Amino acid sequence: MIDRRTLLAGMAALPLTQAFARAADLPAARIDRIDPALDRIIAPGAQVEILAQGYRWAEGPTWAAPIDALLFGDPPSNIVYRWTRKDGVSPFLSPSGLQTAIPKEIREAGLNGIAIDRDGHLVGADSGTRAIVRVNLKTKARTILADRYQGKRFNSPNDLTIAADGSIYFSDPPYGLTDGDTSSLREIGFNGLYRLTPDGMVTLIDGSHRRPNGVTLSPDGRTLYLALSDEKRPQVLAYSLGADGLPTGQRLFRDMASELAAGEPGLPDGIKTAPDGTVFATGPGGVHVCAPDGRLLGKIRTGKAIANCCIGEGGATLFLTSADRLAAVPMISSGA
Repeated sequence: MIDRRTLLAGMAALPLTQAFARAADLPAARIDRIDPALDRIIAPGAQVEILAQGYRWAEGPTWAAPIDALLFGDPPSNIVYRWTRKDGVSPFLSPSGLQTAIPKEIREAGLNGIAIDRDGHLVGADSGTRAIVRVNLKTKARTILADRYQGKRFNSPNDLTIAADGSIYFSDPPYGLTDGDTSSLREIGFNGLYRLTPDGMVTLIDGSHRRPNGVTLSPDGRTLYLALSDEKRPQVLAYSLGADGLPTGQRLFRDMASELAAGEPGLPDGIKTAPDGTVFATGPGGVHVCAPDGRLLGKIRTGKAIANCCIGEGGATLFLTSADRLAAVPMISSGA
């Protein structure tokens, strides 16, 4: 199996020597303005700021309003960090995911995608425990919300988003398992997209994708976006949801095959929406900023693969987790 980090660096589609040459030729951090509409979201003079670095793989940022801080993870290191402008970065949960010794079959033991629920608790896709968990921000007490589908253990939950009614949509690729699809720990023979309702019911939304990854909802909760971290199909899909929260249709939202073929670093991975419907989808080259209709407005680059992003500080900042670093871009408006 090709290592996930190699894939996310956007090198899987190229011979290694060519891939490294192209990566070395990429310009430093910058914001590419493709449509004038981007100027209403990010000011023309805005720059990418590196806030911290030195992580094995920074992931899953979320703004935790109850503690007025950014939380983000390093799944291979099994840590979730806390960041504020006043105090910088400090460990918040360690271990963040698997609470026992890490067996050789587990490659990413920590929390990956995280979010804050309507009660102010952290909800996380725990790759190591292979479960969706809830963590009390004050006491750090953990509760497993779901770890099985039809009696079989999940692969390694990767990302999630929470609907207004408390339902959790999450992806379950094999990235947290050392041997991926061939891992001896696997009990489910596909990589699924699921919905977990507040009463504990787990429903399979789609089990047809090779590498389901980032998930988010539109502001009205009627569209579910799914990023495919698949070098053979680097796309973002949009599912129309009915009143029951289940899909009624599916369409292509954005195809990133041309950027991947050009050797730009990254694959479709984390994805977020702003209150005005703007979609921030990480992919080859950085964060693809898209209008709700899929029109590409611009790209935010760090020069490295960007795993995920989130809006924080009252809509004033877009935070980026990019390979070994945490970065930020000031925003004019996120529609808040």
